[in-house]
Amino acid sequence: MIATTTSRGEVLQHLEPFLRENLGTFLKSVDNSWQPSDYLPDSRTDTFFDEVKLLRERAKELSYDLMAVLIGDTITEEALPNYEAWFHQLDDLGRDPNNGWAQWIRGWTAEENRHGDLLNRYLYLSGRVNMREFEVSTQYLIADGFDLGTAHDPYRAFIYTSYQETATNISHRRVGQLARKAGDDQLSKICGMIAGDETRHARVYKTFVDKIFEVDPSEMMLAFEDMMRKKIVMPAHYMREMGIEMGKTFGHFTDAAQRLGVYTSQDYTDILETLITDWKVAEIPGLNSAAEKARDYVMALPNRLRRVADRMPVPKLEYRFKWID
Repeated sequence: MIATTTSRGEVLQHLEPFLRENLGTFLKSVDNSWQPSDYLPDSRTDTFFDEVKLLRERAKELSYDLMAVLIGDTITEEALPNYEAWFHQLDDLGRDPNNGWAQWIRGWTAEENRHGDLLNRYLYLSGRVNMREFEVSTQYLIADGFDLGTAHDPYRAFIYTSYQETATNISHRRVGQLARKAGDDQLSKICGMIAGDETRHARVYKTFVDKIFEVDPSEMMLAFEDMMRKKIVMPAHYMREMGIEMGKTFGHFTDAAQRLGVYTSQDYTDILETLITDWKVAEIPGLNSAAEKARDYVMALPNRLRRVADRMPVPKLEYRFKWID
């Protein structure tokens, strides 16, 4: 265990060889990666227009809420420039372009970049989306940025990404399941491939936290407590449409997700419980007194959250998004 006076930079430097050694399993090689064009009609073929027509016919069967959630998920993915910039602003992370942390950031970004590309093209071909309004919301989200409550701290950032990547996996996977029930197997496959990436990314970020708990347990526990007191916000929490106040559209988007069961307050608590279990929070040794109190708070939090969630009504359908004609 590293002494409690060790800086975050020293911890990250200590873990960098481990990261470098495992990049080949944390990331997929470009040669072995799927690409957006694998799951959409090929414009070079004579069957392109027939395939687009079939795609559009299947997309007609998707419910209004499902389209709204799919569009919101896509806008979230398209704001990737913000997420990469955020990583590079973290203290002691990725400053050396040749170290393992910088390689991870670039590789993660390259894999995530495919998600927005694929979903964007699907929405364009579906014929159900006002693409200009969608593009306006995307530009707004990138320009408005976000505040995730992590400041420039990599410990808090890894707590956040462990949580958020897991939530994103749940959302994409469930949209895919609903798409399959509606008869759109193509969209189901698209969401499944993206969810697979998110699952792997979440596993990697959880590994980072697990390794930090081994060498700097008290500071990692305090970071965990701090992020949970602030509550994990989704990266698109400032989402808005043209003429709409910043963040208002995100509320309607999450209402639709709640109605569909794509992502709910129950899921938020389930993720927390999973992280507590995976990181073996109850068994972590070597905590100072402040970190022990932090652990007590984190361990008690799921039950508190469930009591609150049980009292929350399912939101009604009241809003019409500008994205959908």
